[in-house]
Amino acid sequence: MSLMRNLNRALTATTGLQVRKAPAPAPERPAAAAPAKAPEPTYRRPVADDLPVERLLRQPVFIISSVRSGSTLLRMMMGSHSRLHAPHELHLRHLQVGVAGGVPERAMDALGLARGDLEHLLWDRVLHRELVRSGKDFIVEKTPGNAFVHQRIRDCWPDARLVFLLRHPESVARSWHESDPDKRPYDKAAAEALHYLEAVEDARTHHPDGYTVRYEDITESPEKTMRGLCAHLGLEYEPGMTAYGEKGDAELIRGLGDWRANIRTGSVQPGRTLPRAEEVPAVLRPMCEAWGYLP
Repeated sequence: MSLMRNLNRALTATTGLQVRKAPAPAPERPAAAAPAKAPEPTYRRPVADDLPVERLLRQPVFIISSVRSGSTLLRMMMGSHSRLHAPHELHLRHLQVGVAGGVPERAMDALGLARGDLEHLLWDRVLHRELVRSGKDFIVEKTPGNAFVHQRIRDCWPDARLVFLLRHPESVARSWHESDPDKRPYDKAAAEALHYLEAVEDARTHHPDGYTVRYEDITESPEKTMRGLCAHLGLEYEPGMTAYGEKGDAELIRGLGDWRANIRTGSVQPGRTLPRAEEVPAVLRPMCEAWGYLP
């Protein structure tokens, strides 16, 4: 009888325990590789002669802005115009098309349609459907994430018209923080806001034919600001644009934050007081200077 068996018999009689050989350690599994980032879709930019076939929309308007910049306010004012339809945020850049390999891919190749081309057709059809349902002439799309794909928007619709909406960067960060203080402490909110603000500035740099509007001008001189915007778009100004809240569209009121009180009164109200220079954190100062909010 082996020594181990004798030892276990004695241990069992006295303690109820036994000795067992430790199992061999399991081999370490290699760490899972991070999922590869999907390559950017390829597409072609339609030329003017191709537009009647390639696109249903004509001269769509895109508001390029950061989060918490007043884009919902501007959207509602523009949507009050008899010729402009401004639906809720549509997040077009997240509408993606997948093509199974093999025969379907070869079929699309034969048509000259890469994945990006198919996505552009989808984007165009979604917006055109919404515009036709409205009975108006031009659509306005205002998702803040559009700032990150401004060039693709222009490549999809070469005749698109861009409206750049600016707001004091510290006010943007403050509002973004206040919308969810637990999730976004101020420093985190400022860093996230800066990501959007820099994308907006990049779009302004690359598309000098766009039109710039400031949130502060909308709240201080709404009629003058809307008249200038309408003139840029080739439209007649309509007084109802500054009384947008009288339409009582409950769906549009959701998530307005700083502008909720404006909806209740049915007219544009003054915005919050601009921060003092010493209240602007260092991370936002360069953007404040670039946009003329700081000397």
